[in-house]
Amino acid sequence: QREFTQKKTFTSWINSILAKHTPPSVISDLYTDIQQGHLLLDLLEVLSGQHLPREKGFNTFQCRSNIENALTFLKSRSLKLINIHVADIIEGKPSIVLGLIWTIIFHFHIEELARTLACAYNQPSLDCSSAVDSSPKASRSAEKSAKIKERWKMSATKALLLWAKEQCSLHGSINVTDFKSSWRSGLPFLAIIQTLRPGLVDLEKAKARSNKENLKEAFRIAELELNIPRLLEPEDVDIMNPDEKSIMTYVAQFLQYSRNLHESEEDMQEKVKEAVSWLAAQEKKLAKLLIDTENETYYQRCKEMMSFMEAFNQEKKPFLPVLSSKRSEAELCEGQQQMREEWDKVISQINEWKVKLDQMLPSPLDSIEAWLQEVEHLQAEDLPDLQDPFKAMFVFREIIVIFKGLMDCFDFHLDTLQSFKNEDEKNMPLVLHEKLEEMKRRL
Repeated sequence: QREFTQKKTFTSWINSILAKHTPPSVISDLYTDIQQGHLLLDLLEVLSGQHLPREKGFNTFQCRSNIENALTFLKSRSLKLINIHVADIIEGKPSIVLGLIWTIIFHFHIEELARTLACAYNQPSLDCSSAVDSSPKASRSAEKSAKIKERWKMSATKALLLWAKEQCSLHGSINVTDFKSSWRSGLPFLAIIQTLRPGLVDLEKAKARSNKENLKEAFRIAELELNIPRLLEPEDVDIMNPDEKSIMTYVAQFLQYSRNLHESEEDMQEKVKEAVSWLAAQEKKLAKLLIDTENETYYQRCKEMMSFMEAFNQEKKPFLPVLSSKRSEAELCEGQQQMREEWDKVISQINEWKVKLDQMLPSPLDSIEAWLQEVEHLQAEDLPDLQDPFKAMFVFREIIVIFKGLMDCFDFHLDTLQSFKNEDEKNMPLVLHEKLEEMKRRL
């Protein structure tokens, strides 16, 4: 039961992080999907904000190399990886995989958040811990570093628990003493929500409801109103001995929300200004690039486009909190409206560039691309909402005829694409390998 809950919780947590990766990725089965190493590297890139080395393929050697790169990176952050070996991850051993993911969650999610609470609760932070052993005689050995790390681990757990107790203490007799059975009633979750967003829950009514009803309500409100991913189900918590790690992972998300909530309006405005300035610079950079590459080959233009997009996606990460604001137009201040306008301009420029590049594809890829776009447009188009069933049926039949006509060309285009020789008379590539792979995926 514990292993099943952890697998489900950790998978949901990972997917909430991978959604921020460029491009986004998703884990279906934790034990098998982690074996190639790509998703593990994606996860660490989002969490660390760093670009990590990787092998692009999926053979045994490349998968092993990717997992080794991930573990090497974690060790460079002074993380203790006890009994976690590459071979066990490649085999997808449940206990090893769950142990690795918990180490990542604790370091990047819980410790990082608890750091912000260290001063408030008088806990030693990692920054303070180095000062503890700063005398000339102090040993700098790995053993001492590990002890400091272990001491901080307990402090991070305690800091998170103290924060949760503090939120609950504002609402009477709701007591939290651990990350296990204390949460079974669902009331602590509801109390934290009430503290963070007063008026969303009625705690008096909740006290008369069953555990499962309270847990269901808490997870629903957290997801809908606080945008906190639903990592748990009521049946995971309403048991004799719920999984501590799963509950900690979920509770830490409320602390993350609290931290974001208390960012001052001045800080937000400053970030908006920086985002506007960065977007304006991107717009100029893109316009200059279009002019500079006007006489370049299709292949060279694509390389420039890919290089620009990689840099763009990496540089936009610090601005994601303000760029992804879900406020309506009426709620936006002047700076945010300007930022949204600048963002729309840059995205429009990028899309225009992509359209031009698609039009420049060498034959016969240009006709395959045009066909693909036509099919995709037809598939994405909503059926008209017609009250007259006979008219609706007529329109539907028309669409089917068009679709069948397009699909008559499918085999021809597939054969053409698979047999396409990607080199010119000088044996130089005509099209980026990534573009060909993208077209194959779309087909």
